[in-house]
Amino acid sequence: MSGITLVPVSLGERSYNVAVGSGAISLTSTMIPAGVKRIAVVTQEGVPDSFIPQFVDHDVFVAKIGVGEAFKSLLTIQQLCSEFASYGLTRSDCVVAVGGGMVTDVAGFAAASYHRGIAVVHVATSLLAMIDAAVGGKTGVNIPEGKNLVGAFWQPSGVVCDLDALNTLPTREMNCGLGEMAKYHFIAREELNTLPFAERVARCIGIKGEIVAADEREGGIRAFLNYGHTLAHALEIETDFAIAHGEAVSLGLLFAAHLAHRMGRITSQRVDEHYHVVHDVYSLHLPLPSGLTIEEIIRAMARDKKAVNSLTFVLDSAQGLEVVTGVTEHDITDAFQDLKSRLQQI
Repeated sequence: MSGITLVPVSLGERSYNVAVGSGAISLTSTMIPAGVKRIAVVTQEGVPDSFIPQFVDHDVFVAKIGVGEAFKSLLTIQQLCSEFASYGLTRSDCVVAVGGGMVTDVAGFAAASYHRGIAVVHVATSLLAMIDAAVGGKTGVNIPEGKNLVGAFWQPSGVVCDLDALNTLPTREMNCGLGEMAKYHFIAREELNTLPFAERVARCIGIKGEIVAADEREGGIRAFLNYGHTLAHALEIETDFAIAHGEAVSLGLLFAAHLAHRMGRITSQRVDEHYHVVHDVYSLHLPLPSGLTIEEIIRAMARDKKAVNSLTFVLDSAQGLEVVTGVTEHDITDAFQDLKSRLQQI
């Protein structure tokens, strides 16, 4: 269809396309696997009815996922799977997740768990879901000890990113997506801001698709997709999610730049480039949450999924991003103070 781009995620027999563009919702039915009889459409309050696909035999599970990270829990997975069983969903049926990143994470994990795995199609209605959560097969929920610590790799049969959905998105939700979009500038080392917005969304998805195809289960370069996320997840946990994910990522990118500079990995000019992308390109001028100590943040960082035997970060260098282990608390403390000082000057 004119104006819709199909971005491939190449995973052999589990390959799928991500449809990106205005009106892409019309392609949802083409992504349902053959033989499916019942479809469980999982969504939440606030998702426009116009983006909830209609099928011959389906049920819509609304309000099973509340608003806020507290609902991204194992209890929600249990409730959804119970509803699936009551509906009569079988192993040969399908879940269609319609909503933002939390919906695709939760519905994807429920699909991965129910009957030990049934098909799922994601209809992403937020920018964050389009360029991050809905693509790549990582699903999961939070527990008190950390964010996304329980989950599964479960690739969808297809992903729909209808850009018309972004017209209904609140400013804060849009900014969350822009925070994730900013990280792709540093993963790919490309001037993504020179692209028209629709092409930029497709390119971000393409970058993620290429990384997932090369490293599906995060044994290597897929960790680059977590650039800026170590501090981000710590801020989310320590503020009880008062700061939204994309907001936290925008701060995490700046912190990662300061940390890399403290460790002699990048120049001060490269730090400035991070501020240019976050502050000038995407207008994400956010303060650090008040009342947090660096000791609390370091403890939260130590629970990050990448921290196997030591504090671990994805950091920039002249050669590109790298996973760096054994980062010292001294460097973290100094970099955090650098971030605080610079934000206070702006």
